[in-house]
Amino acid sequence: MTGRPVRAIGVAEPGRPVLLDDVEPEPQDGQAWVHTLWSGISAGTEAALVRGTDPHHQVGWDRELRSFGPPGAPVAGYPVPGLGYMEVGRVVDSRAADLAEGSLVAMAYGHRTGRCADPAASLVVPVPEDLDPLLGVYLAQMGPICVNGLLHAAAALAGPAAGLADGVRGRHVLVTGGGVIGLVSALLAERHGAAEVVVAEPSAQRREVAEALGLAVLDDAGGEAWWAVKQRWRHGTGDAGADVVLQCQGHDTALATALKALRPQGVVVDLGFHQGGAGAVRLGEEFHHNGLSVVCAQISRVPRGMAGAWPRTALTAATLDLLRDRGDDVRRHLVTDVVPFDEGPALLADLAARRLPGPPLQAVLRFAEPG
Repeated sequence: MTGRPVRAIGVAEPGRPVLLDDVEPEPQDGQAWVHTLWSGISAGTEAALVRGTDPHHQVGWDRELRSFGPPGAPVAGYPVPGLGYMEVGRVVDSRAADLAEGSLVAMAYGHRTGRCADPAASLVVPVPEDLDPLLGVYLAQMGPICVNGLLHAAAALAGPAAGLADGVRGRHVLVTGGGVIGLVSALLAERHGAAEVVVAEPSAQRREVAEALGLAVLDDAGGEAWWAVKQRWRHGTGDAGADVVLQCQGHDTALATALKALRPQGVVVDLGFHQGGAGAVRLGEEFHHNGLSVVCAQISRVPRGMAGAWPRTALTAATLDLLRDRGDDVRRHLVTDVVPFDEGPALLADLAARRLPGPPLQAVLRFAEPG
């Protein structure tokens, strides 16, 4: 294949992320060349791909049935050619009227040194001048994941005609998990009028970050945060707990906390990437006796009936509104590590092997400016 050479981070075999040589096509009419400046690491998703513990590498996936494990379904293998989905780059060669050379854009194309950007085929988000450009890593996908969580809460509690705030405005919101998705989701719930937002998180380090952002926290290291939530939010006889839980950890213990913390007929919106079983979840307990709901908010789709009003660009716009309001805090407290691109494989290997005593909350890879 002819084109422009790039370097990318992939996985040669389980446990071994590496730098790979690749080629991108030359820009054609309507396209532009983007030189990468920053690329955020989504630790949970990427570590799973490095380890090979994600379901695509464990069980065959049938795209037509959208089911894992049917007879003959192919299991994903190695090498994995690319990781990542949180990129910011500079347009250095443009054949597209709306992509001026020198401008910054956010995209989701993985940890690679450059990209042939085609706005007709994938989302290309201009990074406005009033935003710290590094925070553009949240615009194309990570921020929309969190906005989509609020949108699912709105649809569950107020129907498909609901606005973004309708799932949290005036409501008591618990967020389980103080990672990037949990903290951004908590800030969004606060911004959109929640009566109170509390973050339940087992890690003392992450609770400190949540508090630095002005959020109330509960220690869930022993799985007992639900009890404090029930005591904190009493609505009437036989009616205590959170109106909605934004569940943002990929652990069954966090989902168990979420269900136990809900008031009757409450809703868990689950944004976690669950790779194991759910032995800690007891569906015969609160889930059954309190008439609870669990809905998965997955970025490939918004709630049924809301696609027309909520394209990805609308999710991005809501992310930008939050970053304009709280961007300084996000940059100061969430972005904990900025490392050179060449060090990315070693960092990912350490994350996957759990070798880091204090793993980064948000790591960002830094690329050289175009020459």
